[in-house]
Amino acid sequence: MTAPTPHPSTQGLTPYPVGLLLAGRRVVVVGGGQVAQRRLPALIAAGAEIHLISPATTPAVSAMADAGEITWHQRPYADGDLADTWYALVATDDPAVNTAVSAEAERLRVFCSRSDDASAATAWTPASGHDSGATVAVLTGDPRHSAALRDSIVAGLRDGSLAARQYRARGAGVALVGGGPGDPDLITVRGRRLLADADVVVADRLAPRELLAELPPHVEVIDASKIPYGRYMAQEAINRTLIEHAKAGRFVVRLKGGDPYVFGRGGEELLACVEAGVAVTVVPGISSSISVPAAAGIPVTHRGLTHEFTVISGHVGPGDRSLTNWAAVAGMTGTLVLLMAVDKISAIAAELVAHGRAADTPVAVVQEGTTAGQRRVDATLATIGATVEAEGVKPPAVIVIGDVVHVLGG
Repeated sequence: MTAPTPHPSTQGLTPYPVGLLLAGRRVVVVGGGQVAQRRLPALIAAGAEIHLISPATTPAVSAMADAGEITWHQRPYADGDLADTWYALVATDDPAVNTAVSAEAERLRVFCSRSDDASAATAWTPASGHDSGATVAVLTGDPRHSAALRDSIVAGLRDGSLAARQYRARGAGVALVGGGPGDPDLITVRGRRLLADADVVVADRLAPRELLAELPPHVEVIDASKIPYGRYMAQEAINRTLIEHAKAGRFVVRLKGGDPYVFGRGGEELLACVEAGVAVTVVPGISSSISVPAAAGIPVTHRGLTHEFTVISGHVGPGDRSLTNWAAVAGMTGTLVLLMAVDKISAIAAELVAHGRAADTPVAVVQEGTTAGQRRVDATLATIGATVEAEGVKPPAVIVIGDVVHVLGG
């Protein structure tokens, strides 16, 4: 057999970038370790017909085979395995195997990527990332440098600092975006991306304020705050604002604290827009009911202690107007998380104790959770009313009732 002609050295040469359309085409991956585990998801997403050749794999790669996403040939590589292959990736820790696969690929004119020696490969795997339909791929010859550049570019696309608005595909409509519990870093990637595309932002008082300062000057910001027992923008006016701006051809982001559907009236705003014929996108947010306790060291569930938690709005306390059956709540064994309940906590605690909840049940109040002003106040059901008053606790605050309060020694 004639030895294959070695390909020219890559030293000093610039790779030619190209995107491979691999859907339905045979791709061979040799090696089932960590490198393959990182590379396989992108090949699966590309729709490739993937054949993995390796005597053993990581558990994650094995799970891909069990799910039918790849075909695993549980054996060593053998000459001839690259027949009818469009692309090969070599990722073993045996240089001799890697060289043999490269030689067959060269002979069959199959582009081949090698994890151990880029200079001996005929293809390089770029550091790649995705954002809103765009694929970013970076090739430098140094994987760490490529990954660092990729991360910077993708982060810029996602937070809006790197954008080409004149090519934006976003049309008129409304996005109901959950901004998370308050820390601007806790908004979802998609929420931040949509915020960067906005023409108009209708913001709640509890939405992450720092994000508004990052908006371009042309973006109109409308204050839709509802201050407890103070100034507020009526819900009907908010609905009308969303609809009017969207129908005027603008992309409107309704930026809310927490999650739009957890006591955020997101359902009402969705229905109003749909009835008006306005397209709506809903972006879930990290709810303060879970994240704020977590930020204060409180898991709302804990193995062997409680397997359930209940989230209740406390803005209407016990009484004729309350929709909550407090007697039934008192009989629950899991964690109780109360939102909007600071001024009603004394009455709520008394009701729970009156219906059987132990008076010494631990209670924690976390004010302004996840922000620089976060503070935690601890008490029991018997003392929480007086403690909140003495400590001057003000909304927004999340109240947690149950033994989980002391799981981490709080």
